[in-house]
Amino acid sequence: MESLLSTTDGGSEDVERALSELTAIRADIVAEAAGSRSRLDQVHPDYRESARNLLHYLALRRRDLRPLQLRLAALGLSSLGRAESHVLATVDAVLKVLHRLAGSSWEPPSHEAPALDFAGGERRLAEHAEGLLGPATTERGVRIMVTMPGEAANDYSLVHDLLEQGMDCMRINCAHDDKAAWLRMIEHLRRAERSLERTCRVVMDLAGPKLRTGPLEPGPRVARVRPGRDVYGRVTAPARVWFTAESLPHRPPSPADACLPVPAEWLARLRPGDQVKFTDARDAGRTLTVADVTERGCWAEAAKTAYLVPGTVLRHKRKGPKRDDREASVGELPPRDSAIVLRQGDRLILTRDLEPGRPATFDSAGQILTPAVIGCTIPEVFDDVRAGEAIWFDDGKIGGVVDTIEPGQAVVRITRARVRGEKLRGDKGINLPESDLRLAAMTAKDLEDLSFMAQHADVVELSFANTARDVELLQQRLARLGNRQPSVVLKVETRRGFENLPDMLLTAMRAPCCGVMIARGDLAVECGFERLAEVQEEILWISEAAHVPVIWATQVLETLAKEGIPSRAEITDAAMGDRAECVMLNKGPHVVTAVRVLDGILRRMQAHQAKKRSMLRELHLAHTLPAEPITSFDSSDLSTSRSS
Repeated sequence: MESLLSTTDGGSEDVERALSELTAIRADIVAEAAGSRSRLDQVHPDYRESARNLLHYLALRRRDLRPLQLRLAALGLSSLGRAESHVLATVDAVLKVLHRLAGSSWEPPSHEAPALDFAGGERRLAEHAEGLLGPATTERGVRIMVTMPGEAANDYSLVHDLLEQGMDCMRINCAHDDKAAWLRMIEHLRRAERSLERTCRVVMDLAGPKLRTGPLEPGPRVARVRPGRDVYGRVTAPARVWFTAESLPHRPPSPADACLPVPAEWLARLRPGDQVKFTDARDAGRTLTVADVTERGCWAEAAKTAYLVPGTVLRHKRKGPKRDDREASVGELPPRDSAIVLRQGDRLILTRDLEPGRPATFDSAGQILTPAVIGCTIPEVFDDVRAGEAIWFDDGKIGGVVDTIEPGQAVVRITRARVRGEKLRGDKGINLPESDLRLAAMTAKDLEDLSFMAQHADVVELSFANTARDVELLQQRLARLGNRQPSVVLKVETRRGFENLPDMLLTAMRAPCCGVMIARGDLAVECGFERLAEVQEEILWISEAAHVPVIWATQVLETLAKEGIPSRAEITDAAMGDRAECVMLNKGPHVVTAVRVLDGILRRMQAHQAKKRSMLRELHLAHTLPAEPITSFDSSDLSTSRSS
């Protein structure tokens, strides 16, 4: 690069060299489209120009353009860095100027169809985005999609508030809830649309063949109550225990550290200020003080940590002259959530069946006797997995390598986990990024759900889209379900899906409307976290070349949606979503606030950036430099200061 910069001075030799290179590139671009005529003939007429532009872009990016870009920049010309939506027109514009610099004139061959110009490329993308995601506003061209929580089925006000704050697309994840709940969500949306005089698209997400860990043996039935303490060990908040009748249990009206079922007659005698004494599972004497009594149960507080199990004897101690001592036993408790703790170097046995797994067992010296065992939900993957391939669990929190494949199981060696160990629970995701898995993109449940989607959804999202055949099968299934054809969005969340994206796009473009979702959760695990930024950029470029709208998804403002306060990194990430046509928020108790914040971020960013192009609006910061004070200058001042 340094040598190139030093020799590029804008002379005739540089012009001729750039002209020769760009002429060769143009020939390749035109040949690529000409050689794909049969593929282009299958594309919907609304996408014909877009498909041709995508082929042009693929041909352009098959070589290292950086040396040419530097030469063009040194000549004061476009370096092709914004050519995605109008490739041939950009190349032709630069060629015309290069020919003039060389003392000649040039025009594209007359027998070629006119190239899609800059405005035409932007217009195509805008039209396709509106067809898929609905109309944009002048203040915010990027739409907001929100994943519905289960409570949206029974809470009209939540849906109304989301739409009022700026939701443009309601996303229903069909891996959760059921058809009755989905229908109520949609009915709430239609009612809110009428109330607010706004429109919103219904997007439904096929669950797909999500590979997950199987169940674990239930943990012990024990309730732990632990008060809050400061750094000196002093109690800052007592532990809260909810007593409820075992014959007619009621949930606590606010969060509790433990819910204990007890006999109704014993419970009815409790009064505020009474004490409940017991010996816990560690043979430690403990006391609970009754704080409040209600019709549904009563609250008690503990100042010391205690462990209670079914059958723990509770002794009621009432203060006052009429001493009243009565005993009761704790009823059945739910099993604790169990987990397998894995550390680097551990072995994990992954089985074909869904028999409950269990943690490792140890000898008296603390050495592992039998490795931990857990099943997986799709045993067919064992036919495609090979020794030496990588495996990841729980969104990449735990990584390993398949050591051996044995009948009925695979032995995994853990290579990535925190030093103190990482907990693996049931129903956590499994990724096999290096394995060539022969899994259909749609499961039996997906095929059943499609009939509902064909009637109610505006958009169907194809999870784990890996090949053009997956896209084709979904299009065929939808065609059989009637004339109402929802648009299709390809969720790119695997390495295969990323590598096959151009082929899948050209297949999706057989319909009049389609889109792409960058599902960054699984995609980061599949492609490597360190590569995610690079991969999502490539998806944005390829999709823009095809004039296909992109949905920027996964963990956008997640801390804000879940906890009410965003991190600094999340704000920056949300602002980067301005380069897509839509940004997706996941559910959380503060999701309405998250929609409002995201709406503001996107509105402000629209004035600064469009895709990769910086928008040079008047910059307030440019006006803030104070005027330099005017002072008379005496050359003697300079000599004096030097001598001193």
